[in-house]
Amino acid sequence: MSKKITDKVSWVGKIDWELRRFHGDELSTHKGTSYNSYLIRDEKNVLIDTVWEPYNKEFIANLKKEIDLNDIDYIVVNHAEIDHSGSLYYLMQEIPNTPIYCTANGVKSLKGHYHQDWNFVPVKTGDTLNIGKSTLTFVEARMLHWPDTMFTYMSGDNILFSTDGFGQHLSTEHLFNDLVDQSELYAEALKYYANILTPFNKMVANKIKEVLSFNLPLDYICTSHGVVWRDNPAQIVEKYLEWANDYKENQITIVYDTMWDGTRRLAQAISDGIQKADSEVTVKLYNLSHSDKNDVLAEVFKSKAIIFGSPTVNKGITYAAAGILEMIKGLAFKTKKAGAFGTYGWSGESVKVITEWLKEAGFEMVDEGIRATWNPDEDALGQAVQYGIDFVGKI
Repeated sequence: MSKKITDKVSWVGKIDWELRRFHGDELSTHKGTSYNSYLIRDEKNVLIDTVWEPYNKEFIANLKKEIDLNDIDYIVVNHAEIDHSGSLYYLMQEIPNTPIYCTANGVKSLKGHYHQDWNFVPVKTGDTLNIGKSTLTFVEARMLHWPDTMFTYMSGDNILFSTDGFGQHLSTEHLFNDLVDQSELYAEALKYYANILTPFNKMVANKIKEVLSFNLPLDYICTSHGVVWRDNPAQIVEKYLEWANDYKENQITIVYDTMWDGTRRLAQAISDGIQKADSEVTVKLYNLSHSDKNDVLAEVFKSKAIIFGSPTVNKGITYAAAGILEMIKGLAFKTKKAGAFGTYGWSGESVKVITEWLKEAGFEMVDEGIRATWNPDEDALGQAVQYGIDFVGKI
């Protein structure tokens, strides 16, 4: 079922209520998602993106209810990743000669995925396509978050088709930002940014400033996932500029894994010390064996500092701890501080391993960390409380 955005533009995408994991197992989507495709009807008709491949038959059948496929004059591929282009292969079997507008890197990506030599029209920033009363202007947005990514701006209706920028993994029967729960919307938008776009902070800020320098009127931001921003669309642009500026709140997140509760008890004692030292700071604890990794990464993104803990296992750390440290390293957080803690029975390398990993990930280690043998006794727990107090002073 299509949904009307303006007199010329309709949403023709797919809401995926059941999706819970995305990018394989790299990203959790507790709220599902949507794959947003848009149909522009002017003197020329334009399709902006398609939907994920599993829904290709449904997508094409619904599109045929909206328009004779042979009346689609142009296809715009803002981003060639499979969740956006997955149905393109099947659509092109029906209209094989239709011009496809994308970046030069988009041509490479699409050929790499589908091994087809379609009627590609490579575009770069500033190139335009007149479609009648409106004009489409293309803006390359490399590494936001793939090399092929671009934005498309539609004059007249003043719409920015922003691909993965400004999106959220959020399934909802309501198309527009002002019709959904605002707390849920922003929680999902922040999680999306933290887990996908954080490594490209500088590029995000520079690209937004470049687009703003064009002084284009903006009435809608049509994303590739989640809602369309129509009520004050500048609000999410402002948030992105804030998030891209090495974002942090007055929060300390304690992240740990534990085997027999010893490391968990240290984590709680450190938390108690932090709260004794500063009742205003938000402290959150996450046991990695029971927590969703992407939710944890969103909390790390929000934090001014983290304290990371693991027991020593085979002269290293646990699988769950190592896995999320690898993800933290990939996200390239900046200007955040950290500490380390852990328990051990005989060799005790975990704190050193964690410290080295966090340093490599770009965190400033404020001390050498704290460790305790076996199941911490009252003396060890008291030292952990003091560690939390001291940590607050050091950051």
